[in-house]
Amino acid sequence: MNYLKKLLIITLITNYNIMSSYNVIKQQQKDSGFYYFKKGIKLDNLNKHHLAYNYYLKARAFYKNKNDLDSVAECNFQVYTLLNSQKNLGLDPQVYFIDFINYVNNSTDTIKQIKSYKEYAIKLLKKSQYSNSLEFYRRIIFLSKRIKNREIEANTYSNLGLLYTNYKKDSASYFFEKALKIYDNSLTTEIFSTYLNYGNLYQKEGDFDNAIKKFKKAEKINPEKYALNLKRILFFKLAQSHQKINDYKTAYFYFDKYDLIRDSINNTQQNIAISDIKEKYDNEKLRANNLEIESKRKQSQNLLYGSLAFLFLSGTIGFLTLKNSRKKRLLAEQQNELEKQKNLTLLKEQEINTINAMVDGQEKERIRIAEDLHDNIGSVLATLKLHFENLKLNREKKHFDQDELYAKTENLIDETYLKVRSIAHAKNAGVIANKGLLVAVKLMAEKISDANKITIHVLDFGLDKRLENKLEITLFRIIQELITNIIKHANASEATINIALYDQNLNIIIEDNGKGFKYDKTTLKEGIGLSSIKTRIMHLKGTFNIDSTLGKGTSIIINIPIT
Repeated sequence: MNYLKKLLIITLITNYNIMSSYNVIKQQQKDSGFYYFKKGIKLDNLNKHHLAYNYYLKARAFYKNKNDLDSVAECNFQVYTLLNSQKNLGLDPQVYFIDFINYVNNSTDTIKQIKSYKEYAIKLLKKSQYSNSLEFYRRIIFLSKRIKNREIEANTYSNLGLLYTNYKKDSASYFFEKALKIYDNSLTTEIFSTYLNYGNLYQKEGDFDNAIKKFKKAEKINPEKYALNLKRILFFKLAQSHQKINDYKTAYFYFDKYDLIRDSINNTQQNIAISDIKEKYDNEKLRANNLEIESKRKQSQNLLYGSLAFLFLSGTIGFLTLKNSRKKRLLAEQQNELEKQKNLTLLKEQEINTINAMVDGQEKERIRIAEDLHDNIGSVLATLKLHFENLKLNREKKHFDQDELYAKTENLIDETYLKVRSIAHAKNAGVIANKGLLVAVKLMAEKISDANKITIHVLDFGLDKRLENKLEITLFRIIQELITNIIKHANASEATINIALYDQNLNIIIEDNGKGFKYDKTTLKEGIGLSSIKTRIMHLKGTFNIDSTLGKGTSIIINIPIT
C-alpha cells in the first residue's frame, strides 16, 4: 500500500470518532458494558488495537445479553473499523458491518445513518468511483445541516477535499479551506489530518514549497488520536518534499524521525494478539450456546404444563371478553364517525387557507409587475412623449435637426421594447420553459458563473421528479432573488446552492463566502427583500433561517414540506 492510500485510510478512520462523541452509547449509569466500550475507545486512539479489540468484544457480549440492540450496533461498528484498519489478519470485518447496517436500516438514528453513508463513500472512493462517493457525501452534508452538527459538516468538507484531490484541484482547495474555517480548535486530530491532506494536494501538483507550508502547520499540532500513525505519515511527507527541493539535510532529519516512530509501532504483534483473542472468544461463545440449548429444553417442558393451565383459564375469560368486545366495537364505530367529521372540517379549513394564500401571492405578484412597469417603462415613455412633442414643434417651427430627433425617438422605442421583453423574460425564465426547477437553477448558475465575477456551485440530492409547476416557479423566484442579493451586496467570489428532497421535505441551502452582515441587528424590513421572501415561504408552510458572520459569509436555510 502506498503512503497516499495509508493517509486516506487513517484520515477517514480518524473522522469516525467525531460522530462517536455525539451518540456512542446511551447509558444513564456507567455499567460494565459502558466501561468496556469507553476503555476500548481510549486504547484504540492510542494505537493499542489488540487491547481495544478485547474490550469491544466484552462490551458487545454484555449488551447482547441485555438485549440492548442500539449499544450492540455501536460495538459492531467499532470492531468493524478496527479490523478494517488492520492488514493480513485473517478476520472478516464485513460480518460486523453487515450487522450494523441491518440495525441502521430499521432505525431512525441520524448519526448511525451518517456513519453508514460515510463507510459507503470510503469504499467507493477506494475503488476510484468518485461520482458515486460524492453522492453519499452530499447526503451526509444534508443530514449534518439538518441536525445542525457543524463538526460532522466540517469533517465531510475535509473528505470532499480529499476526494477532489485526484481530479479537481481548485475544488479540493475550496473544501479544505471551508473545513478549516468551521473546525473548533479542540479538534486537533481533524485539523491535523486536514492540513496533511492539503499539503499532499500541493505535493501531487509538484508545488513542494506550498506543500511544506501546509505540512509545517500540521507539525505544530499535537493530535489527540492516532498520534503515532499520523505523525509517521507527516514526517515521511516532509522528508519527501525537502528531498525534491534538494534540501537533503532537512530531508534526512525527517527521515530519521519517521524511522523512530515506525519502529515503535508493531502491527504484526497486535494482529497475532487479536487473532488469539478471537479464538478464545469463539470458544467461550460455543460453551455459552450449549448451556443455552439445555436451558431452553427445560423451559419448553415447563411451558407445556403452563399452557394446559392457560387453556382452561382462557376459555372462561374468552366468553366474558366476547360480550365486552361487542360493546367496545359499537363505541369504536361511533368514535370513528366523529373523527371523520373532524377530518372533513379540517380539510375544508386548509382548503380555504390555501386559496387565501394563493390570492395573496397573486396580488403581490401584480404589485411587483406594476412597480417594474412604473420604474422601468414609465420613465422611458415619458421621455418618448417629450420627443414626439419636439417632433411636432420641429414640423411647425423647424428649431431642431429632424434626422437626429427621429433617430433618438427610434432608439427610445427600441429601448422600451427591450425592457418589456426583459420583464417578461424575467418573470418566466427557466422554470416555465418546462425544464423544471433543478435545470433552471443550474442554467442560471452557469450563466452567472460565465461572467467570471462569481462562481456558483449547485449540489442536489433526491430531486428526481418534477414538483408542482406553481411551486417550482415560486421557488425559482426565491433562489433567483437570493442570488441577486449575493451579487449586489455580499462581495463574494463563490456561492453554493444545495437543493435536496428528503422524507417529503425540500431543503434549500444558499451559502456564500462574502462579507456577511449582523443579522440580529438588521430588521427584515431593511433586509434587501428578505421580508418578502420570508412571507412567501410562510405561505408554503415552510421555515426560513439566516446564519451570517462578518467576514465569513452567509448561509440561508429554507425548509418546505412537500405533500
